[in-house]
Amino acid sequence: MKRSLFAATAASALILTAGCSKQDADNQAAENTTTAANNATAQATPTPPVDREELLQDAVLALQETENALAALDKKDAKAATAALERATGKLEIVLARNPSLALAPVDVSVVSYDVLGSVDAVNALRKSAEDALEDGRLQEARHLIDGLASETVVRVSNLPLATYPDAIKAAAVLVAQNKLDEAKAALEAALSTIVIRDVIHPLPLTRASAAIEEARKLAANAQRGAGDEARIQRLLTTAREQLRLGQALGYATKDEMKDLLKTVDEIEDGTKNKGAATSIFDKIRERFKKATESSQPAEKK
Repeated sequence: MKRSLFAATAASALILTAGCSKQDADNQAAENTTTAANNATAQATPTPPVDREELLQDAVLALQETENALAALDKKDAKAATAALERATGKLEIVLARNPSLALAPVDVSVVSYDVLGSVDAVNALRKSAEDALEDGRLQEARHLIDGLASETVVRVSNLPLATYPDAIKAAAVLVAQNKLDEAKAALEAALSTIVIRDVIHPLPLTRASAAIEEARKLAANAQRGAGDEARIQRLLTTAREQLRLGQALGYATKDEMKDLLKTVDEIEDGTKNKGAATSIFDKIRERFKKATESSQPAEKK
């Protein structure tokens, strides 16, 4: 469902949307969402592609059987709980047999996008208001001011920790066998709380800027391009700059990384004059986009 929030500032208003974005970004976002989901699953599941779907299915079934066991314990049905735990253990053993070194087994992947439809000046004005509020000790006001100031696709992968989860299931089964149903239920709830959630952030301003640069690269590769192509390259570079400045205002990557990206766009502009290809500069900016995206990831929780 589309959700819009309006954050008013003295200069202008920002429209914050969740789960949607401008039409000119939708196609790109859809493509990147699919790639992001695949990449995130691949990172969490370092197994051959041919086995990944079956592994995911077995891990999901193990989780479902854990929940079935909890439902049975709620009804004080020890027999049904034991059967569900046996099925869960069997599925987990299959997963581990296929890949003994696997640390995390994915059980769910979700994707959601958030976008800020507004100018760089509007974002900066809102940031300034939040900074002033923080300086005055008005933490909650600052929190509400910046709430929703994100332009990104988030791929969330939930994983079973295979180093601990199977043993927790077996321990719960022992408690059920001892008719310690409440303790078994507590053990299962504790096991479920150990599910590891990893978020992979794809900043939309960086995604859009990168897409514009890649299109400019293709046009610049044609040494016989005409005036129309030259004008198109300039428009694409302008789009890239605008998106990078928006990403900078939203605080993605580091200041130095965003500064380097903007500088490299200028270098591309110079390098593509007189029908130049600027191949090495385009290659350089690809690496800088990659580094900036890595810097935009959430810090690991200790």
